[in-house]
Amino acid sequence: MASFGVVNLQTKQALKPDHTFHVASVSKTFAATAILQLAERKKLRLHEKLIHYLPYFSMADERYKAITLRQILNHTSGMPDVEDYEWEQAAADEGAAERWTRSLSTEKLLNTPGTAYHYSNMAYDILADVVAKVSGQSFEQYVKETILQPLQMSRSSFLLSDINPVWRTSPHTGVPLQVGSVYPYNRMHAPSSTLNTNVIDLSHWLIANLNQGVYKTKRILSEASVAQMQTATFSIDPPSGRAVGLSWFTYPYRGITLIHHDGADDGYVSTLYLIPSRQLGFVILFNSDEVDSYHIKQRVLDLLLTSAL
Repeated sequence: MASFGVVNLQTKQALKPDHTFHVASVSKTFAATAILQLAERKKLRLHEKLIHYLPYFSMADERYKAITLRQILNHTSGMPDVEDYEWEQAAADEGAAERWTRSLSTEKLLNTPGTAYHYSNMAYDILADVVAKVSGQSFEQYVKETILQPLQMSRSSFLLSDINPVWRTSPHTGVPLQVGSVYPYNRMHAPSSTLNTNVIDLSHWLIANLNQGVYKTKRILSEASVAQMQTATFSIDPPSGRAVGLSWFTYPYRGITLIHHDGADDGYVSTLYLIPSRQLGFVILFNSDEVDSYHIKQRVLDLLLTSAL
């Protein structure tokens, strides 16, 4: 593993693989895994209506009653996206998950659930409340015990307060690049955005997902559930072959299927790729939102695929 650059442009402290980053939407792959775990344990059903688990959930659109957990996982719930994450006035208390669910009563759907793809952080953030009500634990604690600890992701957490300040990076934004004034954290957006982790811990996540849910001797998900998450469920762009599984995105490239998830928030960009047919994967984390991540990841992909021939 390698690191380049600095933790903070002002301090000039050199980055190390141990340093933690806000990984934004890569968080969704963990949230979806938590839901699949609970499905395996017969605590919930993916095709069940959301209101079955959260009867107080409502929207200003009667169609909300038809939304299922599966539709949230593959972004076909019809719900819009978040417009303001309120990083500047972040909530950190355990009641944030239910407050988020209840706050959506004035929102309207973009389309009938199950009929179209619309990427929705808003919908994913409801999953924290689902996990809490079904498991009896907060979303963050449940993920810690059933995913992060078994995978030995010891420096990772959905709670910013768990992250040792010594290992935190600073966000950078703007031209010229400067240290961001606000760190992107708000517990209301935990499932969609708030995982803090590093490349070492995420390598364990890659291994588990490439190894049908197993890391070393620990299984976090069944082989069938991993396959379900990584298999296309809804087409996003038929000409290119791009599709969405359950949180993971898929597309063909150079004759093989790639599985990935990217993330971007104020001051941070992340990208994570799985290449199951080659048993390869990689993760790149940036503490700048001005980086040309697209061309960097394309270069890494091409190098990996060429060397694996």
